[in-house]
Amino acid sequence: MTLKIHPSVGVARLGNSPDQICLTPVTIGGLPFEADYYGNVTTGHVIKFKDEIGLVKRQGQPFKIYSDDGTELTLDSPDVESITWTVHLASKKAAWYQFSELKGNLLYGNSNSYHNTGVKFRNDAVTGSNRKTLLVDPGPRTISGREQAITFTKNDAPAGYPVEYPPAEVTYGTPIRTLGDLRTDNQGRLVVLGGYGNAGGDKPLTNYGGSDTWHDDISDGPVYATVVFNNGEPEQKLTAWIIVGSPDFAPEIVNISNLSDTMFDVGVRHFNLVPQLYNNGQYSTTYVADYKRDILPVIQRINRYQWVSNVQAMSAFCSNIFDFSDPSPDNLDNRMNYFSYFRRPDDIPPVLPPDEQPQQKLFREQGEDYFPMMPSGSGSNSVSEVNIVKFLALDETQYFLLSQWAKGWFVNDAVPAPYPVNPHDTASVGNCVGLPMCPGIEVTWSLQNSKLYESPYVIKHHKDEAYYQENGLTPSRDECEGGGCEPGDLTKRMACPWQADFFQCTVQYVNFTDPTINKENGKPKPPTYYSYWWPPQSPWDVIVGELTVEGQLASHNPAGVQVNYARGVNTFVQMVEHWSSLGFIRDQNAGQPGFPYIVETERVNELFSYKDVGVGEISGNPEDDETTIPVYFIEPDKRLIRNRGGRGEMLANFLETQAFKPIAVSAAGLGLPRSGSRNRR
Repeated sequence: MTLKIHPSVGVARLGNSPDQICLTPVTIGGLPFEADYYGNVTTGHVIKFKDEIGLVKRQGQPFKIYSDDGTELTLDSPDVESITWTVHLASKKAAWYQFSELKGNLLYGNSNSYHNTGVKFRNDAVTGSNRKTLLVDPGPRTISGREQAITFTKNDAPAGYPVEYPPAEVTYGTPIRTLGDLRTDNQGRLVVLGGYGNAGGDKPLTNYGGSDTWHDDISDGPVYATVVFNNGEPEQKLTAWIIVGSPDFAPEIVNISNLSDTMFDVGVRHFNLVPQLYNNGQYSTTYVADYKRDILPVIQRINRYQWVSNVQAMSAFCSNIFDFSDPSPDNLDNRMNYFSYFRRPDDIPPVLPPDEQPQQKLFREQGEDYFPMMPSGSGSNSVSEVNIVKFLALDETQYFLLSQWAKGWFVNDAVPAPYPVNPHDTASVGNCVGLPMCPGIEVTWSLQNSKLYESPYVIKHHKDEAYYQENGLTPSRDECEGGGCEPGDLTKRMACPWQADFFQCTVQYVNFTDPTINKENGKPKPPTYYSYWWPPQSPWDVIVGELTVEGQLASHNPAGVQVNYARGVNTFVQMVEHWSSLGFIRDQNAGQPGFPYIVETERVNELFSYKDVGVGEISGNPEDDETTIPVYFIEPDKRLIRNRGGRGEMLANFLETQAFKPIAVSAAGLGLPRSGSRNRR
């Protein structure tokens, strides 16, 4: 009997509620599950994403063990004596290189390594063996039995482990005192919980990518299980991986190319996952795609972006102007025309001159007619001048399958034949960003590199726990060169603190005329096009869902109006402290498939004040005051928040008891932001 842990790569998410949790969705685009302290599912899908104060529930990732015939093994299984779990979470961000778009990505060749492109380390004044002190490495934790719990704090580390932890007190923000918890449910399954969304440091912020002395509690690492039997069978040792990401504020909206798509693409092109589809370095031109499995999900995802962004052009591609499911020759012209609007992905590294690379082009032009090519969004580098990728494309395998559909090489089975990927392995990563990767939200472009994988959807481990017990982690080895991953390797390239990228990477003004340049005098070079990064993870334009008198008075909006999602959180610094005030975007008509109504819920309106500002205050012309501009801002007076009733008093009390210390920004500022962070239309 062969056993495996599922998911092979799990995803937990940060939250700041001190005592309430939920569990990761089990389907792509599904909702999390309500759970008790130990991770036992209670009332089904999440009713509220936040607790009674308005703090976000941490989202735990359950890990389960299955036999090769699909049977789950738990402590209730008759032949199981014990199941022992070990997890090693770590954060390497502060010891890694500054984030520099696609510099360092070895898929562009060794000449693009961090060293060869001159990228500096974060905290580069710390040198030699002292760089280990920049890690957040509490060491592994082991747990077994039913309804047990252990934390990833400094104080409960294994005896003799070379623990590295940042200072217990910081000058700015909140210190990192834990990376999370392990718990077991009533059948001995593992539940991994991440940290509380904290970030802190001792120097003023200088850069959204990574400021010196700063740490946050994003992390990742290996998961191990040892199963001991009571029937004489030999024990089995199993492995998996866990990623701790930021909250998913719109869980029912899926990225057009998600992380499961990325892993599937790597598996197809590098691990012979589907040999009928791809073999000997090329796709099979006679491969028969399946409409419901391969094509319809892309169309549906494009359609749902409208609830978190203004993408009217993309919405036109979901309007059923012809029967997408019809493979007949009579429908060929319709399908081929539809497909012609999708840009082909660039080769990595590029093999064509810049002006011939598909992802450098915005419009499909026919005579005087033009239309933005699909998908409409920023590519993986529409910011810097090195390895430019201006506009989004599907990944290689998605694009090929769409091309087969266009040519008529597809079927429309009522129940599509599944790919050889366990569905338990696709859900968690399927709710993460796959493209674009600049850097991404949960993880970045390193997950496109086959050297990170042992097999499809399985991360390659660098060493075992005995090695780390003696040596600790290495701060600067690049797993993209091969040799497997250490704890912290999958998240170390992300922005530090994590709230920085969440605030800055929303929309981007992308130059669409010069394929070799993104910026001019440090700003996006005009003419530009208004593009989005990853709206399912970081929404920008949302619909207010408040239906009560009290809710509308507090939000200062009627239901149904489209507003800026992060309104009132007006600085990067404010996002570090008040990220949990943001709303969750939820389908209020989920029981009626095909008719979504996905709106903003659970925004902490009590935190914000509001003013209608007359245009005359800006123009100097009193007549202009007949038109006003809505302005939202965080209310600095905690007494006023307390007097707003409802959860206002609880929220004010919570804010006053936090160890959060006001954050300073360097005199030189944070540099020019990504273009969408300041201009809130």
